Amino acid sequence: MTLDNSYATIWRISIPIILSGVAQNIVNVTDTIFLGRVSEIDLGAAGNAGILYFVLALTGMGFTTGSQIIVGRRNGENKLTRIGPIIDQTIYFMFVYGLIILAFFKWLSPLFLESIVKSPAILSASKDFIDVRAYGILPAFLNFTFIAFFVGITRTRVLTYSMLIMSGVNVVFDYLLIFGQYGFPKMGIQGAALASVIAESVTCVYFITYIFFAHKNYPKVYHLFHLPKVDFAQIRHIFSVSWPIMIQNFMSISSWFVFFIIIEQMGENELTVSHIIRSIYMVLMIPLFGFSNATNTLVSNYIGAGRHAEVLSLIKKIIILSLGCTFIALLANIAFPHQIISLYTDNPIIQSATYDTLQVINFSMFFFCTAFIVFNGVTGTGNTKVSLLIESINITIYLSSASLMVYFFNPSIDQVWYSEFIYFTFLGGMSWWYLRSEKWKRLKI
Repeated sequence: MTLDNSYATIWRISIPIILSGVAQNIVNVTDTIFLGRVSEIDLGAAGNAGILYFVLALTGMGFTTGSQIIVGRRNGENKLTRIGPIIDQTIYFMFVYGLIILAFFKWLSPLFLESIVKSPAILSASKDFIDVRAYGILPAFLNFTFIAFFVGITRTRVLTYSMLIMSGVNVVFDYLLIFGQYGFPKMGIQGAALASVIAESVTCVYFITYIFFAHKNYPKVYHLFHLPKVDFAQIRHIFSVSWPIMIQNFMSISSWFVFFIIIEQMGENELTVSHIIRSIYMVLMIPLFGFSNATNTLVSNYIGAGRHAEVLSLIKKIIILSLGCTFIALLANIAFPHQIISLYTDNPIIQSATYDTLQVINFSMFFFCTAFIVFNGVTGTGNTKVSLLIESINITIYLSSASLMVYFFNPSIDQVWYSEFIYFTFLGGMSWWYLRSEKWKRLKI
């Protein structure tokens, strides 16, 4: 497929990715709203344990992102038959890696949680959540692989339907299992975890069905799902691109986990406020994550097609679209902040603190939009070691600033969230400097 450097093309590729991102955020928001009606302890516990889950899940996603970059490069080069073997070997790797992560969740994560969670009530509920949520890791990894394939070849429409399926299934089973409706057991926090597992599994079945029945030519055109023998050379090649992204994802999500552990030291109310903010934040990030994923694959496709000179102008156009969509997403926060916050909690003290913090993230999103698109442009060039270095430096600055504020200045919770501005300013600046240097033009993958 020939890609033109236009807003229409960027939008056509991005919008299904944005809509697919809606699914995961609906899962998160639904869990947070429903569990907020059960208890503040369950809300905080699911938030902490959920971050632990995504730390390891998105580490695995780093491998599929590396696959996506290579698939995008081969797609740009019009070497379509080399794409299927990349996906086949990715599936092999992700299955084995998924079993390892599942074993960690079942046997080691309780010990890990005991060492870092201060509140006994939150610790107990966190263990209950992760014990069930762990079983979603294998279908989640397969879903990441399918998404890498479709985004890499810029055929992203299927992601819209996967969004509808995942979000719909999760909302229904959240309601049935958390509250015990229509004869289902009342499982509380474990019901939220099981609903997510069911949603991910159903979505995985949908992807497989779509490839084999809706687009029967895919296996032939791309040599997809021929299930050859394990090709360790191919896996090593994917891993050479992926390992910095895997570490980068681990560090990025871990930084949020550490951030919330720092906040827990301030008190359970502050932790509850931050998890509500995280839930709202994730909704605001939906357009951004869609555009950033599109940036990743479009940059790789453009480089594969030899269109290096168009990369910076492409990134600028994506930034403009992302800023516009984010502003639209922010309108509800600006117009109805109290109504949105009241969906999560009836506690007036928490509502007040959440309102102040919400104003901080409303403004920080504009920094986030610019910085994250530019950063994903760096990743899309294939120089993932540079993107890892940039992320490492900025996470160190981010957590250091948050720690200093909490442990030495006794700040309010909204003041702690000002650390976001420091992070995004440095992330965007360093990433743009690298892209302007044009060193990435000499890189081959």
